[in-house]
Amino acid sequence: TLIYPLPVVLVSCGEREEEFNLVTVAWTGTVCTDPPMCYISLRRERHSHEIISRTGEFVINLTTEELARATDWCGVKSGRDCDKFREMGLTPAPGVAVKAPVVAEAPLSIECRVRQVMPLGSHDMFLAEVVNVQADDRYIDPATGRFSLEAARPIVYSHGHYFRLGEMLGHFGWSVRRKKTRSGGR
Repeated sequence: TLIYPLPVVLVSCGEREEEFNLVTVAWTGTVCTDPPMCYISLRRERHSHEIISRTGEFVINLTTEELARATDWCGVKSGRDCDKFREMGLTPAPGVAVKAPVVAEAPLSIECRVRQVMPLGSHDMFLAEVVNVQADDRYIDPATGRFSLEAARPIVYSHGHYFRLGEMLGHFGWSVRRKKTRSGGR
């Protein structure tokens, strides 16, 4: 399992305010673009596992440098013992297509509906269809309409440590793109 670094996200779940919960997840990713699908993997003993298994919904919330402490804290504490939203000063906001809340402070929230649960061993993988995405307007580039990952300043996880992302090195296809030639001969 040395495929690092991994995105680290806050997964929110629950149908009613009194059961809303957050869990920190690094086992997550995209698995398909059409239809848009992603996954999270959780240990069966996690409080959120029971909630997501029952409701069939969750939200993947992108974490940032500002959310780093809350991200770590929500991965260490259990929602059986405390209200993680309240303890970390986070705001549960309504999902559009799911009953699970989004984290209002997250720059990007991906609303998911579970399609399949796959027992894998130490973790169960929740394979889910993306049913809605909420993005904070502050991170949308007005010129392109694209989400600005650089402005959001997401964090990643590697071998028990959190890191901020560095600068962009290139874009897809930049290694094979032809250099523009100047007019006049070369």
